Amino acid sequence: MDVLKGAVWQKAKRSREQGQCVELAQNLPHVSGVRDSKAPEQAALAFSKERFAEFLVAVKAGELDG
Repeated sequence: MDVLKGAVWQKAKRSREQGQCVELAQNLPHVSGVRDSKAPEQAALAFSKERFAEFLVAVKAGELDG
């Protein structure tokens, strides 16, 4: 089963500014999708809505800066 079937992909707002192109699909009821917009034919990642929300909190807090 393809959990991302029916996904509507949109380029992330910050991707446009930095040239690192990530697309998000948030229109599905239970999952959020992430893919590289420069290679949309390659595999995308699927996260539960809860895990994706946790990821965004960590990114915004700078917890993943390396």
